[in-house]
Amino acid sequence: MELWIAATLFAAAVQTLRFMIHKRLSETGLTTLGSTFARFAGAAPFAVILVTIYLSATGQAVPDLSPRFWAFAMSGALGQILATMCTVALFRTRNFATGITFKKTETLQTAVLGVVVLGEAISPAGWGAIGIGLAGVLLLSQSPAAQGAWYARLEPRPIALGVAAGAFFACSAVGYRGASLTLDLVDPLARAGVTLACVTTAQAICMAAYLGRADPAQFAALWTARRGALALGLTSMAGSLGWFTAFTLQTAAYVQALGQVELIFSLAASVLFFRERVSGRELAGMALVMLSILVLVLAL
Repeated sequence: MELWIAATLFAAAVQTLRFMIHKRLSETGLTTLGSTFARFAGAAPFAVILVTIYLSATGQAVPDLSPRFWAFAMSGALGQILATMCTVALFRTRNFATGITFKKTETLQTAVLGVVVLGEAISPAGWGAIGIGLAGVLLLSQSPAAQGAWYARLEPRPIALGVAAGAFFACSAVGYRGASLTLDLVDPLARAGVTLACVTTAQAICMAAYLGRADPAQFAALWTARRGALALGLTSMAGSLGWFTAFTLQTAAYVQALGQVELIFSLAASVLFFRERVSGRELAGMALVMLSILVLVLAL
C-alpha cells in the first residue's frame, strides 16, 4: 500500500473520532468558538514537540520558511478555522453522519472553484457529477419533521453551513499542499510535520486572541472540559499529520476522493455511538453524494 493511501485512511478514521469528540464537547457548555479553539490549542504543542523530535532524530534542519510558504499556509489555516466552525455549528442542527456528508461536498466545490478561479474546463460527465451531488445535498437538507412539498422542507441554515464548510476545507487543502511543496526537504514526513507545526501554532495564537475578545468565558469552560479538550488536541494532531502527509505526496483531488471513506466511518459512529437514527432519505442523499464523487473522479 502506498504511503499516501495509508495516511489518508488513517486521517479519515482519526478525523471521524475527532468530530465525535467535537460533538460531545458542544454538549458541555463550549460554544462553536470554544470547541474550535480547543482543537487547535490542543494540537499545537503536540505538533511542535513531535516535529522537533523527528527532525532531531533524522538529522534534518528546519527549512527556510519563505513568504510563499506563509501565504499558502495562512490561507489554508484560515480556511480550516472557518471550516471547523461551520462544521461544529452544523452538528447543532443535524445528526452526525449527515453533518459529515454536507462537509464532503468539498470535492465538488473544488471543481467549481477551478472553473471560476483557474479557468479549468469540466467535462459533461463532470457537470453531471455536480448535478448528482446537488440532488444529494437537497435530500440531506430537508427537515425530517417537516411536512408538505420538498421545497417547503428545505432548511437554509444546514445548507449554508454545509456548503461553507466544504468550500473552506477545499481552500485549506490547496493551501496546505502548496505550503508543503515550497519546503526544501526531501522527506515527506518532515515537510508535512513542519507545515503542521507552523499552521497549528498560528491557528492557536489567532484563535486565542479572538476568543479573548469575543467570549473570554470560554476559557473557563474549556478548563472544565480539559480532558475532552486534550483528547481533541491529540486526535486533531494525529489526523492532521495524516492529511498533511497525504497532501504532500499526492494531489488534493485524489486525497479528497479517497477521504470519502470517512462517510462510512461517520455513519457507523452516528448509529453505534450516538444512537441516532439515519432515515432512508438521508441514506439516499449520502449515496447520491458518494456517486457524484465517484463520477467526478472518473471524469478527471
